[in-house]
Amino acid sequence: MTARVAVLSDVHGNAAALEEVRKAIRKERPDAVMIAGDLVLNGPEPSAAVDGVRELEAEGAIVVQGNTDVAVADFDYSAAFPWLTDGVPDTFRAAAEWAHDELGDDRLAWLRRLPSERRLRLEDTMLLACHASPGSQTQGFDQALDPSVILERVSGTDARVICCGHTHLPEVRDLGWKLIVNDGSAGYIFDGDATASWALVTVDGDDVTAEIRRTAFDALAVFISFTTRGSPGSTHRGALVRSATLVR
Repeated sequence: MTARVAVLSDVHGNAAALEEVRKAIRKERPDAVMIAGDLVLNGPEPSAAVDGVRELEAEGAIVVQGNTDVAVADFDYSAAFPWLTDGVPDTFRAAAEWAHDELGDDRLAWLRRLPSERRLRLEDTMLLACHASPGSQTQGFDQALDPSVILERVSGTDARVICCGHTHLPEVRDLGWKLIVNDGSAGYIFDGDATASWALVTVDGDDVTAEIRRTAFDALAVFISFTTRGSPGSTHRGALVRSATLVR
């Protein structure tokens, strides 16, 4: 049996990019879709982003929660950003509170109900959807990560394929017995290419491969949407989306 699975994550409230990715995925007609969290924080349209993901879920997509979804839903900043040991910046809190207010009770309840991990089995091949790494919403597969740490993190699951995001840098790592598929970001990419990224995994018996796909969206229009929405720090975040480069 040959099956294909589309993977996306890190929409971050960029509903325009999400819509273009949805169109691209529909053209591919995958057998399944996995969505690896971080759906709402920082973007100009968190409600529209949630609605788009919920439509995909209604069509059968597997959806998990990311660390920034925790920040927006419940303001648990230590859980969402444990590396910020000197305290969470006021801009982070303000952005989370703004998105929280924009979402409303029903969308927030849905966001809270999302699991941290989901699994999909295609005959003898298991795929894991998680945000950062198996067992963690915050410890990701950074590109400069020590190989011993990578091995430690992948050992947290029996899954043959680990589908994740979090780093906003798309990458496929074939470790031989495991495949790490980091789809990058469908809305808030940091590799200098101002397009949305996602991944397509192909399972053909024991052979498993993956490729990163790039989908164009109107980054200028999204930047304008950022600047007119009035959320704290929106102009800076809009510039990040337009430049596709992380500048703190």
